[in-house]
Amino acid sequence: MKILTILGARPQFIKAGSVSREVAKYNEIKEVIVHTGQHYDANMSDIFFEEMQIPKPDYFLGIGGKSHGAMTGQMIEKIEEVALKERPDWIMVYGDTNSTLAGALVASKLHIKLAHIEAGLRSFNMKMPEEINRIVTDRVSNILFCPTDTAVQNLRNEGFENFDVKIIKCGDVMQDGAMFYKTLSFKPAVSLQENFILCTVHRAENTNEETRLRSIFESLEQIGKDQQIILPLHPRTKKILQQLNIETHNITIVEPLGYLEMVWLIDNCSLVVTDSGCLQKEAYFFQKQCITLRDETEWVELLACGANTLVGADKNKILDTYLNEVKSNKASFTSELYGNGKASEKIIKELLLYNV
Repeated sequence: MKILTILGARPQFIKAGSVSREVAKYNEIKEVIVHTGQHYDANMSDIFFEEMQIPKPDYFLGIGGKSHGAMTGQMIEKIEEVALKERPDWIMVYGDTNSTLAGALVASKLHIKLAHIEAGLRSFNMKMPEEINRIVTDRVSNILFCPTDTAVQNLRNEGFENFDVKIIKCGDVMQDGAMFYKTLSFKPAVSLQENFILCTVHRAENTNEETRLRSIFESLEQIGKDQQIILPLHPRTKKILQQLNIETHNITIVEPLGYLEMVWLIDNCSLVVTDSGCLQKEAYFFQKQCITLRDETEWVELLACGANTLVGADKNKILDTYLNEVKSNKASFTSELYGNGKASEKIIKELLLYNV
């Protein structure tokens, strides 16, 4: 069995690494990895793949930094060329990027079986490009690998049980990776106090909107008087803060860190404050409460168990949540919301069964 895996963003490689390590146990499976280049950065070098124990891509398409239409169109063209050359039994895609959508469309047009990992997730915000990508990808897939009961229920609510598709609750491959990389993680060269908060701010809805950005950083400045805040910051966001003269005196801003350093920080921090999708779950994996600087989240089960609180960019809500909810430490981390760390194993076994 040959699997053509389509990846475009750094988090996707980290997730896919868990599945690739499982694939390596089976002589009858060959995986061919395609890196579209959608979110390529200097850190995605050979050393990244070596340190993360991720197979290096077999193809690098170099498509990035374009509009959604141009990027997706070029990806479809190039992925189709690779698929026709490799003739895989399966195309495997992750999550909700343009790379995911492009891989899904190629699979459906060429009648290649499609497996979607992280299927069934919904923010119910149709203005998000990611929401369109994940809905379309789910609709044309042959197997939908869902990380949670909520994801399965979303698909049922949309009538997917009436389609010719197999829905599998497998758990979250990200949890597989988090547990694996915890053993490899290491402390970054950053001056840390005994108790510190890990924060990330990068989403366009926050960084491109001055009112939201000011409100968030005014809140962080206040919280920073009570507890150290470590904020790995992208140079673009740092530049915006400087241009707008937004104060960061009480925030420890550091350069972007490697994933293994970030895992160490998550594991050792007292709280996570973020607008990231991935970091919300990683906080839960390491039993840390999370304040999410977004207006909605795909991970509604984290809200239900008290591990995560949505605050948007509302200064009062951010501060109230920090002071009243997070400090009360009411979260429950006892349930296995995302499985037991064996999602990758279940995915590969299901693919093998499907091919029998």
